[in-house]
Amino acid sequence: MLLDGYIIAQAIRAEIKAELQKLAPTVRRPSLACVLTTKNPASAAYVKSKVKACHEVGIESQVLHLEPRSIKELLDCIEELNKDPAVDGILIQLPLPPGIPLLEVLEKIDPSKDVDGFHPLNAGKVLLQDPTAFNPCTPLGIKVLLERYGIECSGKHVVILGRSTIVGRPLATLLMQDAPGCNATVTVAHSRSKNLKELTCSADIIVAAMGQAKKIGADYIKEGAVVVDVGINRVEDASSKSGYKLVGDVDFENVKDKCFAITPVPGGVGPMTIAMLLKNTLKSYYLRYV
Repeated sequence: MLLDGYIIAQAIRAEIKAELQKLAPTVRRPSLACVLTTKNPASAAYVKSKVKACHEVGIESQVLHLEPRSIKELLDCIEELNKDPAVDGILIQLPLPPGIPLLEVLEKIDPSKDVDGFHPLNAGKVLLQDPTAFNPCTPLGIKVLLERYGIECSGKHVVILGRSTIVGRPLATLLMQDAPGCNATVTVAHSRSKNLKELTCSADIIVAAMGQAKKIGADYIKEGAVVVDVGINRVEDASSKSGYKLVGDVDFENVKDKCFAITPVPGGVGPMTIAMLLKNTLKSYYLRYV
């Protein structure tokens, strides 16, 4: 079974759009502010796709192009957005320019507007299972994708390959919660984990988030497992106009016939991440305004 994130994300966008259309014409719309700090083409493309998604569902958005020469410039910008009552969500597009400490920037964002879910306060709230917490968008998107396809996590062994603060760690925290769609037994593996194949072959659900193109082959999974591929890797492809193609951390062609379900790359987790950004912005709007 193909876990098509694009189809599910489109359904979620339609739900958000329908919900916002029920608001009275005089009521302020939810609003997202995106801060772009570099001229990185990939970052600009990501922000453009997020703004487009906002427009499609009826969420207002703005992009602040800022090339800070010091961290103070960026922190001052964030403080203005924190104070703006018309802004519900603040997104700082990563990566940041060299020399600007990420944690200091994340800590500056008002936790009630932290729709990326990266503020330490929200990380703690997720750990404590506080319903007001903002879950990071990619882990939340993975959970929702599995739920929408009827894939049960309760009692299942989930092996997460990768321990990043954006995917691996928060996903483990989320899936271990005592809540619907969770209650999993979670193992987090990383670059220093031993007997990796032994771990992954014991998994009912594998989440690959290592950043290594086609690392996970058929010999890494057991028959009937569910495979979620978070990897986005560029590899050379002479047949493509761009000279490259996007592949995941999973060798899709060799794995697809052995597993029960698998996400494609692209079109799997990526669309879900943006859909969850919209959901978090709407959540912030309701918590702060309605």
